Amino acid sequence: MRVGRRSFLGGSAIVTLGTGCLKHAPPPPPPAPPKSSGSARDDVLAQALEAAKKAGATYADARIVRRRTENIWTREDHIAGVGSGETYGIGIRVIADGAWGFASSALVTRPAVEEAARRAVAIAKASRATLKHPVTLAPAPVAKGVWRTPMEVDPFQVPLADKAQWLLALWPLVKDVPFVKFASAGIQCIGEHKVFASSEGTLVEQEITRVSPSLSVTAVDAGQFESRAAEVPPMQAGWEYVTMCSIPKTARSLAEDAGKKLKAASVTPGKKDLILAPSNLWLTIHESVGHPTELDRMLGLEANLAGTSFATVDKLGKLKYAADIVTLYADKLVPGGLATCQWDDDGVATQRWDLVKDGLFVGVQTTRDQASWIGEKESRGSSYAQDHSSVAFQRMPNVSLAPSSKDTSLDDIIAATEDGVLISGNGSWSIDHQRYNFQFSGQTFHEIKKGKIVRPLRDVAYQSNSVEFWNSCDMLGGEKTWELHGALHDGKGEPMQSNAVSHGCPPARFKKVDILNVNARARVGGK
Repeated sequence: MRVGRRSFLGGSAIVTLGTGCLKHAPPPPPPAPPKSSGSARDDVLAQALEAAKKAGATYADARIVRRRTENIWTREDHIAGVGSGETYGIGIRVIADGAWGFASSALVTRPAVEEAARRAVAIAKASRATLKHPVTLAPAPVAKGVWRTPMEVDPFQVPLADKAQWLLALWPLVKDVPFVKFASAGIQCIGEHKVFASSEGTLVEQEITRVSPSLSVTAVDAGQFESRAAEVPPMQAGWEYVTMCSIPKTARSLAEDAGKKLKAASVTPGKKDLILAPSNLWLTIHESVGHPTELDRMLGLEANLAGTSFATVDKLGKLKYAADIVTLYADKLVPGGLATCQWDDDGVATQRWDLVKDGLFVGVQTTRDQASWIGEKESRGSSYAQDHSSVAFQRMPNVSLAPSSKDTSLDDIIAATEDGVLISGNGSWSIDHQRYNFQFSGQTFHEIKKGKIVRPLRDVAYQSNSVEFWNSCDMLGGEKTWELHGALHDGKGEPMQSNAVSHGCPPARFKKVDILNVNARARVGGK
């Protein structure tokens, strides 16, 4: 059954659609969260650690995690879907006989927790038979404290009716634009509440909230269609990020862009200078720098999901990864970053460090048990587990491209370009299992001739490899042009886990990149 704006909002007065409050519509009090606070919670964690030690663990840590999700989607003038989910439980990780063991429980009671701890130790002891080298943890200072996402309004406390109203107000802004036939919009909310304790004395609590508003408009004409999506990234923030974002103000121009793409010229393939806006470049950073510098991929220990890495350990300090003007860094401290937090899931304080410095490959992503593999004395704080039932392992921090020290604008880069293509927004992409050869597309494309944008293009993709591409970078925007983008869901591991990660960058130019025409009709002489 199709639910329209009027019936949905009218029905919300008698159906519980959400919790929390906005000033104009106070709802009932929110339901009580699972019992996981204060001394009772700390007692459960202590019981888990004590049970693990009694069973033979030389190290143990425990995480009580509550993970919540809420999604609402609209299609034109009606609600297309609403979903929510919640998991809650404890995950216990141990070292026994030099090997890792892990077990979890959705029951956070003393008997269940102690049984899970004993099970984790039994798994560790059984794993010893296949162990090549005993687990060695890099030292980490004992940490205690609480950290929460800075925000004004908890999105989980905003009634679902208010979220629906915000989304349904977008269709009237675009429906009268020529050629527009469809529009989809959505709001995703993810909340993580974690309490971590270790047998070394660390006890930290973190509450992380992420939101993602979206809008995509599709134009149709003569059997052809083109879409344009808003370039508003997901962010670690509260509901105020949604209400202040640019989507309502730019909705009509997005719809007009979709129509213009229908009439745009099909690109002529060849080698051209490529200018990438931050809304496009972030994904290329993610795939060609973020994943290749994960140490487990570099060593071939992570291969099942998306392969290993061309950037092997022997290339550290030697590989000319990029041009001299390029510095790429990992950063779990940047405000709003999707992977930003105070401590990782090893209880290690997070940090910022270089992966590529002035073009040279200098750093990797590590956890406490990985640091010694490459002779480092401390972890880089890159451990993460999706929920209580997932084992913590190395996950990507926010990985970003440093801006130029010059006050260079996007207009400056365009003006300095004789023959090129400007791409913004994300499109299709593909990269091989060494994270080396790749192809990316985008949302909008414009031809540049003699320093000016001359016309829109369509059917555009660019193709290169990670080293050739980054070494071709010859211009970067300045600090004022730097933007943070990212993805709520990045997969890794088997069973697969998802984490959220941001990538910041300025616009950048890359010389003589292969530009492809991806439309089959162009290859057979069509218009």
